[in-house]
Amino acid sequence: MERFFGGNPGLVLVRLAILSLVAGVLLAALGFSPFDILRSIHDLIILIYDLGWHAVEKAGRYFLLGAVIVFPVWFISRLFKMFGRGARGDLVDANSKREA
Repeated sequence: MERFFGGNPGLVLVRLAILSLVAGVLLAALGFSPFDILRSIHDLIILIYDLGWHAVEKAGRYFLLGAVIVFPVWFISRLFKMFGRGARGDLVDANSKREA
């Protein structure tokens, strides 16, 4: 237990209590209250959450914008490959030249 606390647990807790008291006095002198700090942490979490979803929404819009071009071009190229070209993808089938 002493290894976790970094010394005698009782003394460590007394030191933490004294440091908390001093920090509380300083923060009160600066005009802070515990509720202000908790409200600020809550607002920060909400802001980060909103930024995250805004980034996901923006990425989704970029995906849709690109997909409007990419997927039809891919589909048309697949159709040309299936119906308009030879086995190797040439405009003319290489086997038909050998037979002629």
